[in-house]
Amino acid sequence: MSSGIVLIASDHAGFTLKQTLCRHLTDRGWTMEDLGAYSQESCDYPLFANTLCQKALRTGNKGILICGSGVGMSIAANRHKGIRAALCTHEFHASATRAHNDANILCLGERVTAPGLACLLADVFLDTAFEGDRHQRRIDLIDPA
Repeated sequence: MSSGIVLIASDHAGFTLKQTLCRHLTDRGWTMEDLGAYSQESCDYPLFANTLCQKALRTGNKGILICGSGVGMSIAANRHKGIRAALCTHEFHASATRAHNDANILCLGERVTAPGLACLLADVFLDTAFEGDRHQRRIDLIDPA
């Protein structure tokens, strides 16, 4: 069983998958902090990505962002220095991006990711530790001091 706080946000196109992930991760022992959207009413994904990324940078908590494809959220999130957002579509993506890239935000697309796969990707992402060592040197090259 896992524990800790996970930040989560979506736009209208990711709302249903966000609800599924919140239930799944809560059942696994995570505390979910839902930063919106709170309905399927059309809204602008960058606002939610920005809110989640700013909070992740302040708190050090990992986050999950969901839109229709996952691409928009990934682009918006990666504009923040210190955020390493990864759009994952396969279990290997979710484990490697944590182990090698120390990604702190998982991005998913509701229109292209089945709910069961999304739950698996979130589990792997949240349960995989950063390996550090030679990988830290590469992270430092992405966000130089």
